[in-house]
Amino acid sequence: MKQSMILLHGLFGGLSNWEGVIQHFGSRYDIHIPLLPIYDQHNEDNLDYLVRFLERYIQQHTLEKPVLIGNSLGGHVAILYTHRHPDKVSRLVLTGSSGLYENNIMGNYPKRGNYEYIRERVAYTFYDPAVATDALVNEVLQITRNRIKCLRIVQTAKSAQRNHVAAILPEIPTPTLLIWGEEDRVSPPDVAYEFQQLLPDVQLVMLSACGHAPMMEHPGQFNRILEDFLGK
Repeated sequence: MKQSMILLHGLFGGLSNWEGVIQHFGSRYDIHIPLLPIYDQHNEDNLDYLVRFLERYIQQHTLEKPVLIGNSLGGHVAILYTHRHPDKVSRLVLTGSSGLYENNIMGNYPKRGNYEYIRERVAYTFYDPAVATDALVNEVLQITRNRIKCLRIVQTAKSAQRNHVAAILPEIPTPTLLIWGEEDRVSPPDVAYEFQQLLPDVQLVMLSACGHAPMMEHPGQFNRILEDFLGK
């Protein structure tokens, strides 16, 4: 049986963010990319709701000790799940993860439906603004045009900022890989170094000329680093 790999997207992320990983590892791993229910209506803490969703997803698909890979908010969810279930995760990979400190790229009150504002904010995510393609900008633009979705985005971002994981990181024994952009302006490099200090079994790789989503901006490097880590 193939080893399971779960890819967890960020606040504005989705399937397309992981195309490079899918192409590289798809033939050898059982890859899952669950769509995090960020826009669901509920009365629970947003982060706890997402972690419980992941718990159900893993149980329903009978996934045994998957590799968890999370970007930004997805990394935060992966951390909380791994802390609750350290025996159910084989490896943990975090890239641009929230949980310690992050800048909210959209601000507290996003300018809904403003194309130039959205383009500038999406480009801010990357070192190379050209990575913010028209398709990617339009995808985010459609989200911000929906008032309810926009509200849920803001609420989830605030929940992530409140949920500080420093106290629980030393309690996570799972082998962990940090892949971080040296020019990440959302979760700056100091965040990566703090994760490195607090996690017991950790490897940190910094990528130059790279922003908040290394798997999108430098997919070749990202996959080589991940390949080496999974092969150990």
